[in-house]
Amino acid sequence: MKSSQLGASTSEAEVTHIDAHGLWLLVNGAEHFLPYEQFPWFKSATVNEILDVELHHGTHLHWPSLDVDLCLESLEAPKRFPFIYE
Repeated sequence: MKSSQLGASTSEAEVTHIDAHGLWLLVNGAEHFLPYEQFPWFKSATVNEILDVELHHGTHLHWPSLDVDLCLESLEAPKRFPFIYE
């Protein structure tokens, strides 16, 4: 007996909330808060631009409308990535 064909990957990134302080991002079942203080690219972005997030290879977040790329590891272990964009 053969196993059935695997379906599409369910690993996705989804913005679950946006407010005056930042945004919440759900990736692979884990929620991350991205405050505008540390992620200023999102502060003046439109809702559609923020919602347009893609997860590549399970580790790389990309917002094509904003030309923003983040490594998922930098959200999971921020102390290992001390540099903050200014």
